[in-house]
Amino acid sequence: MTSQSQGIQQLLQAEKRAKDKLEEAKKRKGRRLKQAKEEAIAEIDHYRLQREKEFRNKQMNVMGSQGNLSAQIEEQTTETIRNLTSSYQKNKESMMKKLLNIIYDVKPEVHPNFKYAA
Repeated sequence: MTSQSQGIQQLLQAEKRAKDKLEEAKKRKGRRLKQAKEEAIAEIDHYRLQREKEFRNKQMNVMGSQGNLSAQIEEQTTETIRNLTSSYQKNKESMMKKLLNIIYDVKPEVHPNFKYAA
């Protein structure tokens, strides 16, 4: 009977060792998963920061170009206004004379549709 009881004791001890090994394996797996999750989060944060930096650089390039474009358009508009004003001042007198000559030079004519009532 003692050999039987010793066998049972050995089986119980083996079962306990197996259970301990399983628990230890579960703990290691949990630690590995937690570590993998932390590494993934760190990698995602690094990637996000890198992409945001690239975006900001591209945005600055585009916005800088738009700023230059805006200044260039403003300069062209000012130049066009200046040219139109000078052209107006230069041609104003001659155009007024032409218009007044056309207005004053009235040639009375009978309209072609007019019929004399006799």
